[in-house]
Amino acid sequence: MIHTDHALVLFSGGQDSAACLAWALDRYAHVETVGFDYGQRHAVEMVQRAIVLDRVRQAFPEWAPRLGTDHRLDLSAFGAIGETALTSERAFEMTERGLPNTFVPGRNLVFLTWAAALADRRGLGRLVGGMCETDFSGYPDCRRDTLDALQAALNLGMDRSFVIDTPLMRLTKAQTWALTLGLGGQALVDIVLEDTHTCYAGERGARQDWGHGCGACPACELRARGWREWEAAGRPALAA
Repeated sequence: MIHTDHALVLFSGGQDSAACLAWALDRYAHVETVGFDYGQRHAVEMVQRAIVLDRVRQAFPEWAPRLGTDHRLDLSAFGAIGETALTSERAFEMTERGLPNTFVPGRNLVFLTWAAALADRRGLGRLVGGMCETDFSGYPDCRRDTLDALQAALNLGMDRSFVIDTPLMRLTKAQTWALTLGLGGQALVDIVLEDTHTCYAGERGARQDWGHGCGACPACELRARGWREWEAAGRPALAA
């Protein structure tokens, strides 16, 4: 039986997926998480995700009973196919296709297909991902129309009625910070700052005002710009 109030969050351990986790815990009766080891050069995110989950359980006792099993899936063979800047040591740059070389072809499609297979076995009716169009980084598999098509294909192919939730789809990074504050207050903002990992280069290093990271990769630049915009706006909270 598929439960429509049970969710599986694609949880990388980064800022966006942490916001999605809080969003799901605020809504659904039961939430599980899944992380994918695909040979990413920033594999430290796989370490940080366990730390973030523990911190959330400790900081939010009202959410802790809803937070269920964490799953870790090995997709290292898939990661080896793409030969991108996320899966090998190379400079971050644009490709001849006009896409950043951090784009791993088909990554979100593969992630969501594996997540759906897991959700089918676990009885979880909603798949929650941090894909976003507003702060568009050039990834065609982050577009809502791509995900609508995939949702239809998954439901046809598995004879299910999964819903792919993308709570950040229309938000800027500044609004993601605001949503984080609105969902979990300063305690959740502090967890995102101290414990999540978003840097493509895989650097933790000294914490900057917006969190840990190299400060120069596309992910760090986007995150830092969102933080500055949020601060300039007076750190508003955004209702979930």
